[in-house]
Amino acid sequence: MTEKIRTLIDNLKHLPGVYLMYDKDNTIIYVGKAKDLQKRVSQYFLRPQSGKVFRMVTLVDHFDTIITKNEKEALILEMNLIQKHYPRFNILLKDGSHYPYIALKKQGHPYLVIKRNDKDNKYEYFGPFPNSGAAYQMIDLLNKVFPIRKCKSLPNTPCLYYHLGQCMAPCINDIPEETHAAIREEIKSFMKGNNQKQIAEIKAKMIEASNALNFEQANDYKKILQSIEHINIVQNVENKDHKDRDIFAYSSRDGYLALAILIYRKGLLLAKNVFVNEEFGDNEEQVADLIAQYYQKHPLPKEVVINSPAIIGELRGILETSLVNVTRGRLHELIINAKQNADNALDEFFLSAKLDADHLALLEELGIILNIPTPLHIELFDNSHLQGSSPVGAMVAFVNGEPNKNLYRKFKIEHQESRDDLQSMKEIVYRHYHRLSIEEQKLPNLILVDGGMNQIIAGKEALKEAKVDIPLFGLAKNDKHQTAGLMDELGEIYPLENKKLFFLLTRMQDEVHRFAISFHREKRSKAMKSSLLDNIKGLGPRRKEMIYRAYPDINLLKNASVEELEQILPSPLAIAIYQKLHE
Repeated sequence: MTEKIRTLIDNLKHLPGVYLMYDKDNTIIYVGKAKDLQKRVSQYFLRPQSGKVFRMVTLVDHFDTIITKNEKEALILEMNLIQKHYPRFNILLKDGSHYPYIALKKQGHPYLVIKRNDKDNKYEYFGPFPNSGAAYQMIDLLNKVFPIRKCKSLPNTPCLYYHLGQCMAPCINDIPEETHAAIREEIKSFMKGNNQKQIAEIKAKMIEASNALNFEQANDYKKILQSIEHINIVQNVENKDHKDRDIFAYSSRDGYLALAILIYRKGLLLAKNVFVNEEFGDNEEQVADLIAQYYQKHPLPKEVVINSPAIIGELRGILETSLVNVTRGRLHELIINAKQNADNALDEFFLSAKLDADHLALLEELGIILNIPTPLHIELFDNSHLQGSSPVGAMVAFVNGEPNKNLYRKFKIEHQESRDDLQSMKEIVYRHYHRLSIEEQKLPNLILVDGGMNQIIAGKEALKEAKVDIPLFGLAKNDKHQTAGLMDELGEIYPLENKKLFFLLTRMQDEVHRFAISFHREKRSKAMKSSLLDNIKGLGPRRKEMIYRAYPDINLLKNASVEELEQILPSPLAIAIYQKLHE
């Protein structure tokens, strides 16, 4: 820390406000807000940092602060400064586009168009839709189902749509306004999911065409029915209150945070969006910032559901809408769905993270770091169980940095103490390499286990008993349970400073974890009754099932923070489960 920074820290006040970090070129590289400027800003320099925060702090030459009346005012100022300066270390949502709407003309001939906003009061709006493709797909379907005007400019003679029965030809026919109004109401009802009448009419036309041996026309009607069915499946979640609302949930892992949004309009699920960013400071404050950014470029619904009182507290007074926290009922089910989408986004992110460097070059670097020959063939082990039920083990193999599924293996745990993860690890490692040794098959260059020192020792003992000599390391975690490097049997840590190498090993780790969980699910009955969650007051079968859905593996559940658990459970219950799992 420089003397300049130390002097600035000494001058910080215990007041709310905004702080601006500058580099040596006097460029703003980060803007943040704080309830207490002294506590928040000083921790950047007085505590050890890692990842993105560490990189930012190393570039800070000086900082400035702006004191505000309260934290809400600080949040507004923070957002305005970010949008003005676009600091390099501030997390900005990558999606800056407005979602498209389907617009229905209110007067005259019913007519449908795509619009990017809902400002023109000559139209009634439906949406927003997740993308233009989905909106145009819906318009195409509506134009086939309803005989509305298709032409932007009316021609002098009827077009093909009239002869196909898909237009009433307002170009030559005088159609009363009552007919137009009736069609508008039918379109509105259809957009709300009430399409059984149209389905029945189209089925009747299909049968009529088929009986008349007009199979081509019958097939066209069949395709329309399939399109309606597809729309109904996509919008399979309907809330009877027909309210516009957004559902938010987040998930974090290995230094990254995913925020999922389920977008409901008129009670129908129209879109899902997920943003993945590096973690930066407190998760709930970061999520609040992301949500505030999101609504700077997207329409604010009547209701926003966020199952975190802390996040709601951050946003109350900023978002002029109803902010809702739920603990049961239909909306609670949607929170779990959003949480699953956030988890899945992190899975996809780590599995598909771009590795610009060649895999072989990364493996060569890994060999140098570990002081072993280049590990072109890596095998990873993991085991899975819940309260000792249906214990299984799994091994995945990566050759030249790519998964080789022909070498994957599944293991049913045979020893009696099925809850003993160390004994399970020792068993599956011994069985696998003892067999390879007897059959004189090729051995890997490197073995990785997903655990600490005890898992490493268990694996090394198994290799010794199997009479094989293969380098074995464990995936080391930091105090936030994020993968930080590799560890040997002596406890020495080998940091993974190369982000591309980190992503490669994370993909491997996620793959063995996925493979183990999949096998565990196959083996474990859905009617599983005993678990670590037994005897927790207030945790009944329904809430247990919610937890199983959100956290299908006990390791995922153990890694969840209290704040994440509070998204799907009442706060006292989330705390009780967290404490039980960490006893």
